[in-house]
Amino acid sequence: MGFPDEFEPPNEVSIQWNTKPVKQRTERQACDLVMIPGEWGFLDDEAVDGIGERLEKHNMSVDQGLSLRKALMQEKAVYGHYKMMNKSNTFLKRYENGESVLQLSRRFDFPPVAIFRAILTARGWSKVKIRDSLRAPDKRLTKRDADEFREAEEKDRVTNVDQGETAVRADLFEVVLGNYLDTLGIKYRRQEELLKEQQKEHGRPLNTPDFLIMDDLKINGKSVAWIDAKNFYGANVSFAKKKTKKQMNRYIDEWGAGAIVYRHGFCEGMKIPGVLMLDETPLDITIMYDE
Repeated sequence: MGFPDEFEPPNEVSIQWNTKPVKQRTERQACDLVMIPGEWGFLDDEAVDGIGERLEKHNMSVDQGLSLRKALMQEKAVYGHYKMMNKSNTFLKRYENGESVLQLSRRFDFPPVAIFRAILTARGWSKVKIRDSLRAPDKRLTKRDADEFREAEEKDRVTNVDQGETAVRADLFEVVLGNYLDTLGIKYRRQEELLKEQQKEHGRPLNTPDFLIMDDLKINGKSVAWIDAKNFYGANVSFAKKKTKKQMNRYIDEWGAGAIVYRHGFCEGMKIPGVLMLDETPLDITIMYDE
């Protein structure tokens, strides 16, 4: 799957890709330095500077720290979901008594948008009604609910409904990686091509890595049939690793071993059989800052 009926014979390409992985011990220490109890949103400059100062002696960048923080918050939100839902009636009662969603978030240390969803669930709303209401809050929610939802979204980096900016940055990093492959003369097919092809043949996308390699490529001596670009730090965090492994195993089953390129580096403990971990070391990322 993914290979056209007619294509140029593959070239043998072998490259050395130097990496600078973060030590497992360093990441473990950083976990305690980047998390702020009760805070689930984007941090202000002062808080970001504080994280940067705490990480400096551990040789981790601010970007790595913020990305690690997001991975930890996602894990905390997922693994704490049932505990949170068990408090949904408590949230509703406090909310109806005038407490704001953000106050509830700080008090109970759960994501604001997730708490707001729990409040709607406690009212007896169905998942469909909640979904439709949050897509058009001004039309389907009361003024207070709409205002509370917008404030919750603004302070929630984990369950935020609008991920537009994140998608734009991810697309830009794919361009960076594509430019690098082009300079090496490596032939590939992009995710967009595979998506259209699979949609036409199967009625839905099945397996769509960012780059399906059309040459016989070896990176650091290992065969690489596909490459995925990740615009974040490759944290060795249980939930993130499990999610990534599930996605990569689909590619491995279809095409064999491949690679992930992490924009902000990766932890040396982040290991998935059949997947070569790479970072941005050889890439020209200047366009990421040109916006």
